[in-house]
Amino acid sequence: MRIAFFGECMVELSGQPLQRTFGGDTLNTALYLSRLGVSRHHSVSYATALGVDKISQDMLASWQEENIGTDLVRKIEDKLPGLYLVETEPNGERHFHYWRNDSAAKFYFSEQLSPLEQAIDSHQFDALYISGISLAILAEDAKAVLITLLEKHKAAGGKVLFDNNYRPQLWTEKQAQYWYAQVLPFVDIALITEDDDQRVWGKTNIVERCKQYGCNEVVIKRGCEPCKIVTNLQSDVTETSYVAANRVENVADTCAAGDSFAAGYLAARLNGESASSSAVLGHRLASTVIQYSGAIIPLDAMKDIL
Repeated sequence: MRIAFFGECMVELSGQPLQRTFGGDTLNTALYLSRLGVSRHHSVSYATALGVDKISQDMLASWQEENIGTDLVRKIEDKLPGLYLVETEPNGERHFHYWRNDSAAKFYFSEQLSPLEQAIDSHQFDALYISGISLAILAEDAKAVLITLLEKHKAAGGKVLFDNNYRPQLWTEKQAQYWYAQVLPFVDIALITEDDDQRVWGKTNIVERCKQYGCNEVVIKRGCEPCKIVTNLQSDVTETSYVAANRVENVADTCAAGDSFAAGYLAARLNGESASSSAVLGHRLASTVIQYSGAIIPLDAMKDIL
């Protein structure tokens, strides 16, 4: 399975004292899926825009070390990666502060045809993954380009994977509603964080909405509560299951909990495993990740999962 991700990776400052790492919702999922994909014959590529500066080169090198393909990365000479600061409370909850208004990733679809558009036109990937943040960072015309890419990819038989990650700093609820409604008709698997969904849509029926828009499989992430999975939404008989999260006594940092769950779920699900067993792997990985500081944990910490 060849999987392409589109999104933004930023410079992450976190910890005491502050440490510089790299992170971003789609990059986190791509990296963990790449690690899990080695034994499942998945290959992962990341599409974004970076600068030509030293930090951008360091990002590229770090992705390549994680076996993430970088052929879809566009380099823009007068732009830089975005930056964010993470403040973590004693209970593991975190607060984000962003400096990303002029980040290179926002201009990925500007001017000439992007590497991702060329790859989709030539059917190089089996699955394409985006998130709500992937959409939110783009200008309106670039959002439309991304929707067209999803349509092309779906029409050619590819899978579309979507995580609803919502950041109110990037756009309004109404804007998110509009663009999520453009995405969902092409989505095969929707990974929905319940809290984010309620911020955008209010307390409405997630499953019914996704079904009406045409999505076939929904995974509702509910933090430490059991996730809810509904499959075969476009058939006469849907299947619903609940999979409990792993209990963790010492939570260090909840950053990337949902991103890593998505990686675990997709690693198994795209390998043909059942929805329930895929969620078990997702929970195992997420429960490991939140015991470490930062979005990306050491590879050795995953040795019992790989």
